[in-house]
Amino acid sequence: MLFGCFSLSNVGEQKNNKAYDQNEIDPGKIPINYYSDKSVKSLEVPPDLTKPNVQNSFRISEYAIGINENIIEFSGSEKEKSKATRIIRATDEIRVEKSNNRRWLVIKKDSDTVWDLAKEFLKQRGFVIKKSNKKIGIMETDFLENYPELPQKNIGFIRKYLQEALKARYSLPIIDKYRVRIEPKENGYTELHLSLFSMQEKLSSSGNIESTIWEAYDKDIALETEMLYELMLFLGGEQAVARERILNAKEASTIKIKIEKNFNGFSKLIINTDIIDAWDNINWALDQLNIDIEDKDIKEKSFYIKAVRTADIGFVSSLLGTDALIKTYQILLKSISEKETEVYFNDISSENEQETKDYSYEFMTNIQKLF
Repeated sequence: MLFGCFSLSNVGEQKNNKAYDQNEIDPGKIPINYYSDKSVKSLEVPPDLTKPNVQNSFRISEYAIGINENIIEFSGSEKEKSKATRIIRATDEIRVEKSNNRRWLVIKKDSDTVWDLAKEFLKQRGFVIKKSNKKIGIMETDFLENYPELPQKNIGFIRKYLQEALKARYSLPIIDKYRVRIEPKENGYTELHLSLFSMQEKLSSSGNIESTIWEAYDKDIALETEMLYELMLFLGGEQAVARERILNAKEASTIKIKIEKNFNGFSKLIINTDIIDAWDNINWALDQLNIDIEDKDIKEKSFYIKAVRTADIGFVSSLLGTDALIKTYQILLKSISEKETEVYFNDISSENEQETKDYSYEFMTNIQKLF
């Protein structure tokens, strides 16, 4: 009975401790319950002055196609958080596109409106927006836990005592953060890309001392798609239609990438597609690798990224941190023909050290592995 209440530490170390297949897409079937342990002091409000909670009110459109709920209005307290105070619910204004395991939304709305609504969606999910750069269309959340270990204050005295005595945990947590990228397109359309990045707590022991460290966790494709589905519903999609479009998204053409050395010793990528498709795919790859994009130039087709070379990570960085080691590099796309694009890694400091050239190969290889 006792062992049925919780899992021992080695159980929590299993790679997949979720109750669903992380690669099986099944919109609407995956539980999402992000947890944030926030301590707030609330005012005492007389019962007759409180408003009913309508956040989880019944929505007909979740169960039937063709129901037109014309607008959604945020409450007065929410208006100051977002300029977008209504969403026109028209199913033909949102479609889903797909390439391999990734999906994204194409929305018949201007990018400013989509930006505001995406930010509101993340906030309602409990996320704090950690980075926000509207100029380049990228916002990134802080980490939250989706399957939280019960807080000590909630598990009760007996289970708390047993947990400490047997060195057990209910589970070693996995924490998630999201990056949303907004790309304006022609004819008033906007693309919305959502990427998941996860970390898992791992047990580490040295002698009799046991501690935990955080490590990158394999992408949960099902969870990422579920969040995109939830976002689609928030933007105005009907549940039945959204599910069908997620499952039956039109497959984009696949691309092939090879890596070569440039004449200057840096590595470059050669992509068998035009520069527009190459730009979209490199955008996505930088999302997946969680690369910090400082700026980008759509006309020039270049990104300016912040990164720390692998050669610089060592004893000194463990003591002083990596902030002082961050450098800015340029990722530049150049059209060779209608069916070929090259991607260059440039050291804008012009120091062109061998360590940077080695890092360019590692960086380009990581992009190549995604395709």
